[in-house]
Amino acid sequence: MAKPLLKGMEGVFIPVKDPADSAKWYEEILGFSLLYMEAEAAVMKISEQAQTVVCLVKTDNHHPMKFPENNFGVGKYYNFIPEDIEETYNLLIEKKVKVNPIGGEGSTRFFTFYDPDGNPLGVCQ
Repeated sequence: MAKPLLKGMEGVFIPVKDPADSAKWYEEILGFSLLYMEAEAAVMKISEQAQTVVCLVKTDNHHPMKFPENNFGVGKYYNFIPEDIEETYNLLIEKKVKVNPIGGEGSTRFFTFYDPDGNPLGVCQ
């Protein structure tokens, strides 16, 4: 196939206990902006430049996202792109967010952090 069938990703869906509470955290800690709120979900914009939205979806009997065991070493579904990975890492620690150490291979560096519902989220640069 010469031309890609798809051109990007519109939305990322994250299971949460309470969309309003989660939206407040994503806004205060990560700087996302709320586009709109419904009873069952909060839709947020990552940044003005980002096309992909993050939809925080209320789930019954909530369980944090868990990536299946694998030999590739990945344990999360999403990686966000920072302006500066060191600065992002340090700011999350200052804000008392649970953060795993920075790892890397070659010129790629990454780490995992967790939202208040225990969902693992990644940062990769």
